[in-house]
Amino acid sequence: MSDFFDALDVSASALSAERTRMNTISSNLANAQTTRAPEGGPYRRKDVVFEAQPTRSFASVLEGQMEVPLHQVKVADVVSDQGPPKLLHQPEHPDANAEGDVAYPNVNTMEEMVNLITASRTYEANITAINVSRNMMNKALEIGRK
Repeated sequence: MSDFFDALDVSASALSAERTRMNTISSNLANAQTTRAPEGGPYRRKDVVFEAQPTRSFASVLEGQMEVPLHQVKVADVVSDQGPPKLLHQPEHPDANAEGDVAYPNVNTMEEMVNLITASRTYEANITAINVSRNMMNKALEIGRK
């Protein structure tokens, strides 16, 4: 039964990581035109960094080293893109510099939408994996009843 729960733990960790990624992408899209951030200057695009972390359940510790260790997905960090801002010549803008250029965030809307679709599909795939694991668990319980 622990194998079922390990599979659920791996998929659940991926759901959590992808939710963080989708929230970050949403923030990037919402701030694509923000020229004033609390840190000063234009908004800086954010990226989520994932890392693999071995699963450490009580059962796996008792059983010893598995042939193929399972890994969960964890959010290691959310980092700011250090790329240069986009400069547009708009002398009438309140945030224009002395040359009349306005610094806009380095957010590419098309790239963010592709990232959002990828994160959404990964999220859906993990929900499907959880449903398959749950169905297998139910079928195993039905076998024990007969």
